[in-house]
Amino acid sequence: MEEKKLVTIIKEAMPSVVSIIISEHLEDVEREMTAGLPAGIADVHPPTGRKIPLHKVPEELVDAHGMVQVGGGSGFVVNQKQGLIVTNRHVISQPHASYTIMSNDGRKLAATVITVDPVNDVAILKVENLHIPALPLGNATKLQLGQTVIAIGNALGVFKNTVSVGIVSGLSRSIMAQADPDSPPQELRGLIQTDAAINPGNSGGPLLDSRGRVIGINAAIISGAQNIGLAIPINAAERDLSDLKIFGRIRRPYLGVRYLIIDEKVQLRNKLAVNYGAYVTAEGSDHAVIPGSPADLAGLRDHDIILSLNNKRIDTQTTIQDVLEDLSADDEIPITFLREGTQIQRLIKLREKK
Repeated sequence: MEEKKLVTIIKEAMPSVVSIIISEHLEDVEREMTAGLPAGIADVHPPTGRKIPLHKVPEELVDAHGMVQVGGGSGFVVNQKQGLIVTNRHVISQPHASYTIMSNDGRKLAATVITVDPVNDVAILKVENLHIPALPLGNATKLQLGQTVIAIGNALGVFKNTVSVGIVSGLSRSIMAQADPDSPPQELRGLIQTDAAINPGNSGGPLLDSRGRVIGINAAIISGAQNIGLAIPINAAERDLSDLKIFGRIRRPYLGVRYLIIDEKVQLRNKLAVNYGAYVTAEGSDHAVIPGSPADLAGLRDHDIILSLNNKRIDTQTTIQDVLEDLSADDEIPITFLREGTQIQRLIKLREKK
């Protein structure tokens, strides 16, 4: 990209990108420390150099209101009038935390989490009297390999509004991700891969195209790899914003089954009749079919094989979650499944995921 154009895009986008400061009450932080939970504060114990958790927060880290900063992330304004900011769900996942955004000009404003996406790693914050311009949103479905992209974020929670430039180096990536060692893994699908540098603290910041439009939300890095950053397509956040406008919250459709996507290994291990579909199995959990769920009401059972959903074949390339991404919580759709050699077709009424 021409240097002058690149500088202009960054200059115009920078005011819309914010740092997110995560704070907890002193007593909550020290309670977590006492319980042995990671609080992000440690001391080096001589002479071994071994890090041990502190059970008392140093006074210099506590502000006048008794709050301790325990983390940070990034976000960007998507609606100035309503004061809406998009970030990652994992950035605002602390149960007892309060959130403050810091603007590019150094202002600090209290932020409220108004809704989170139960499927995608997306959250929406609201800030009163924001007065920060919104970034234009693009379309991630039009991306092509090799396109120039620009990542902006609060790198390492220290370097505010760090900019990196790269290309789209992969599309429709799928990973199992963890926000921290104590959180359960979450599958993220349909991700944009880029070689633009994304560091801890960049999470929630925008990934821009060569016209300055947001095409992704910086979300993850691959540990141990170099130049592999991943972003959530902005289309997921656009659906969330639409839900928020219509329903006042994010609504995602829910099926209610635990399953394994069938490949050759799963087929051989479980002696299945087909080499595609979703094998309904508890895999160590209490229920393969969640009681009272749409799948339960449609009559699905443990060891059924879901062959298609909404007339789309289920396989390693198109999973159940991929199909649900394009559906609404109240849709009624056809489902075809295999039970003891017999194909069964039914209608299934989806429900909102809580």
